[in-house]
Amino acid sequence: MFRPQRIEPGPGQESVWDYPRPPRLEDTNKHIQIIFNGVTIADTHHAKRVLETSHPPSYYIPPEDIKMEYFLLTPQSSFCEWKGRAGYYTIRVGEKEVQNVAWFYPNPTPAFASIKDYIALYAHVMDACYVNGEKVQPQPGNFYGGWITSDIVGPFKGEPGSWGW
Repeated sequence: MFRPQRIEPGPGQESVWDYPRPPRLEDTNKHIQIIFNGVTIADTHHAKRVLETSHPPSYYIPPEDIKMEYFLLTPQSSFCEWKGRAGYYTIRVGEKEVQNVAWFYPNPTPAFASIKDYIALYAHVMDACYVNGEKVQPQPGNFYGGWITSDIVGPFKGEPGSWGW
């Protein structure tokens, strides 16, 4: 199997190739903000990060730091071998709506119990997502939900040719 060439991280950077598999969950006090259709729908310093080999971090936000009135539960679900069965939300702000753009784990596996009901969002359909004031780049491919900032180096799962990684 082809393994990509790891980019050497510079000072203050992390390489996604140093993240573990199975993934690790960790608290972060970084300032996370998400804007959709001109409205700040999430703002927190109490998120959690999921770190997995080859993936930029996915940020999970506590529901109390999200404007839940814009979130509509959908029947969509998926299964993660590490975290368990995920549920999904559609977001609607004004006339703009995106279906199944946010996910959560109502009954996560024991290793991920602390993200119960925390919500993660796909960055590529938001107006902007920020980590400590830096606008994130979505993980390539729009399948995974990782957020890329200048302190994270790859290459990243989701880029062309990465399906077999």
